[in-house]
Amino acid sequence: MLWVKAFHIIFMVTWFAALFYLPRLYVYHAAAEDEASNQRFKIMERKLYYGIAAPGAIITILLGFWLIHFLGYGMLGVFWLQAKLALVSLLVVYHLYCGKLLKDFKNDRNRHSHVWYRWFNELPVFILVAVVLLVELQPY
Repeated sequence: MLWVKAFHIIFMVTWFAALFYLPRLYVYHAAAEDEASNQRFKIMERKLYYGIAAPGAIITILLGFWLIHFLGYGMLGVFWLQAKLALVSLLVVYHLYCGKLLKDFKNDRNRHSHVWYRWFNELPVFILVAVVLLVELQPY
C-alpha cells in the first residue's frame, strides 16, 4: 500500500505542476502579439495539457480510489476525506475549464486578459494547501 500512496503523491505533484504552469502559459499567450508566439504557445499548451496534466490527473484519481479501497469504504464517512474529495472535485472542474480555455486559444477565441489569467493561476495553490492540511492533520 505504501507504493500506491507514493505513486499517488508523485502523480499528484505532476498534475499540480501542470496546473500551475498551464495558466502561466495562458498569461504569456494572452499577452503575445505575434503569430509565431501564438503558434508556439498553442503547441506548448496542448502538450502540457494532454501529455502531462491529463495523465497526471487520471492516474492520481485512480490511485486515490485504490487507496480508499485499501483503507476501506468506511473511510468515506470521515470528514477530512469528504472535504478532500470535494476539493479534488473542484480541482477536476478547474482542470476541465483549463481544457476549455485551451480550446479557446486553439481557435483564437480567447476572451480574457493576461491579468485575469494571473488571478486564475492562483486557485490551485489554495486547493493544494487545503488538501495537504486535510490529509496531514486529519481533523474530525
